[in-house]
Amino acid sequence: MLKKYTFHSVSRLSLVYSLLFASYLSAAVLPSNPLQKVSDVKREVREPEAATGYQAKKAVHGKEFMVVAANPYASHAGFNILEQGGSAVDAAIAMQLVLTLVEPQSSGIGGGTFMLHWDNQQQNMTTFDGRETAPSEATSDLFLDEQGKALKWINAVVGGRSVGVPGVMDTFKKAHDKYGKLPWSTLFEQAITLAENGFVVSPRLEKLLSLNFNPGIHQLTEINQYFFPQGKSVKAGDILVNKKLAKVYRALAKDGIEIFYEGWLAKKIVAAVQSSAIAPGLLSMKDMATYQAKERAPVCGPYREFTLCGMAPPSSGGIAVIQILAQLQQFDLSKYPANSAQALHLYTQSSRLAFADRNRYIGDTDYVSVPVKGLLSADYLAERSTLINPEKDMNKAAAGIPEGAVVLNEGNTIEQPSTTHLSVVDAKGNAVSMTSSIENGFGSALMVEGFILNNQLTDFSFMPQKNDKLIANRVQANKRPRSSMAPMMIFNKDNSLKVLVGSPGGSRIINYVSQTIIGMLDWKLNPQEAINLPKVTNRNYVTTLERGTPVQAIKPVLEAKGHTVHIRDLNSGLHVIELTNKGLIGGADPRREGLVLSK
Repeated sequence: MLKKYTFHSVSRLSLVYSLLFASYLSAAVLPSNPLQKVSDVKREVREPEAATGYQAKKAVHGKEFMVVAANPYASHAGFNILEQGGSAVDAAIAMQLVLTLVEPQSSGIGGGTFMLHWDNQQQNMTTFDGRETAPSEATSDLFLDEQGKALKWINAVVGGRSVGVPGVMDTFKKAHDKYGKLPWSTLFEQAITLAENGFVVSPRLEKLLSLNFNPGIHQLTEINQYFFPQGKSVKAGDILVNKKLAKVYRALAKDGIEIFYEGWLAKKIVAAVQSSAIAPGLLSMKDMATYQAKERAPVCGPYREFTLCGMAPPSSGGIAVIQILAQLQQFDLSKYPANSAQALHLYTQSSRLAFADRNRYIGDTDYVSVPVKGLLSADYLAERSTLINPEKDMNKAAAGIPEGAVVLNEGNTIEQPSTTHLSVVDAKGNAVSMTSSIENGFGSALMVEGFILNNQLTDFSFMPQKNDKLIANRVQANKRPRSSMAPMMIFNKDNSLKVLVGSPGGSRIINYVSQTIIGMLDWKLNPQEAINLPKVTNRNYVTTLERGTPVQAIKPVLEAKGHTVHIRDLNSGLHVIELTNKGLIGGADPRREGLVLSK
């Protein structure tokens, strides 16, 4: 029996959505879209895979357009926008608005985003940096205690201190102004309907609430009342209504983003941060009003006969993924079976080198000198590659000294895996690869008018310096914290778009994305096969193998090469679209609730 947390009746449309999604949860098959004929939507069938903790999926094929997102509701929203003739940007916006509602633990309008856009007509790629910014009153001691020591991470997360200026809505406005096709208000319609009438709570949302890893959910009133009505957690299959978010969406659809950054909604956000019952923050109306998402040139580099492109700093993801792959150019990975011990050993060594550079050099280029050109130099990467020993783990790698490097010290931060990624190709071949986040699961736990505010400021290094040397990713006023989000695009020799890929996963995003690219380009796997590969990570510490998968079998082989090996769950959320001369091929990670829809 579906529980429904509202005093209002559910519309027929919402009930159709709800019942179909409930069927999806129990039968593990794609629900047909209530706005489409069943025959118009390709079905995605899950098949069990032996010796794994999840169910494998099969690739989805399409001819005209394709969307893939972390929740079926969002996938349907994007599909419907493309059916109406919308652009890839239009679909991405509609999908993220729905994800704010149905996947609130991972992303939303209270957070930030990195968007890659491919204009197929102009044969041009650009990126939009919607990363959050620190308040203008923030200083390098933001996360230090009275003794000048770094706070424990869990004590810094909850409340107003960790909240940066949200960048999603300004990013959407700028992207829609350039590449939108449908009216702005149209993009909100499906999210408004779902928020007003209710959506079915997914098993993943129920599970994450039960884990209690964000203490703020129980400490702050508004979020607690939303997820624990009458003192009991919402459960999978319950219908959850969010009237406040519906009101916000109606206002944004009608009046534009000015209300978010300068109007009544901005005042609500600032008040929530400054008057938080836990760790009041510094965010001001001036900070909100002066926020600007930035259009930036991508960072690009070669791999085999392809070109890889991703986000420039403050993301470390684009540079690190390119470095990992470029440093493997000297090795013919195609001669090894997919996920073989030797191939994965080489891969982990290259990852060590990239993470060493990442931790030392990457920060917001508006505030620190990042040697981007030097880090991506072919000569530098070839030199770094010589440090890879095919027979022995190098242990902790040291950062290199690329051209243009400024002497800085290494700074580590804890990035949480509660993020989302979506990929879209529209009917004209335009494409979006977009990763969004509110950082920790359920963010800062501050809920304002139905959406959760981020805790992205904890992505800064808590300590501003180490051994008398400044850390690139230290807190500074109006600065963007470093991120590992790595939406990527891959291009063929003729500059045609080949692959869109990205994932949630904190700093492990870099590994998830690069391993998937190797799977497709070296091992010739289709997107779904590459996603399904058991995951392996090394962030310049231990080598981690995905629990409950066949890759566990290589543990003794890696240990014989000197690796320290851990076995644990690796919860990637990869969403990939490949463009071929026969059409589109899509994949969604079986470790989450993602769904590919195509036509």
